[in-house]
Amino acid sequence: MFGNAFTGWHLIIILAIVLLLFGAPKLPALAKSIAQSMRIFKNEVNSDKKDPVDDDYDGRTARRADDSGVRYTDESSARRGDDSYPSPTRDVPPKS
Repeated sequence: MFGNAFTGWHLIIILAIVLLLFGAPKLPALAKSIAQSMRIFKNEVNSDKKDPVDDDYDGRTARRADDSGVRYTDESSARRGDDSYPSPTRDVPPKS
């Protein structure tokens, strides 16, 4: 995309600016912090790969609530076999 936009001189200038901004004493701490963050991220990604996936879950039994506090369930639509919007689990009086 950039082609030859970044040459060796550009990288040296960028490193000099980073050195001026953060200072020599702070650079090791910054590098350590970045390394720890990368290690944590890598461990989390690997642990997600090792966790078994529940293939029986189809997502239709989860309950949700809207702002009015009425809970809806997808179980009724799962029994009917259609994907229509689920009905409320309790009667809601009409607004006047």
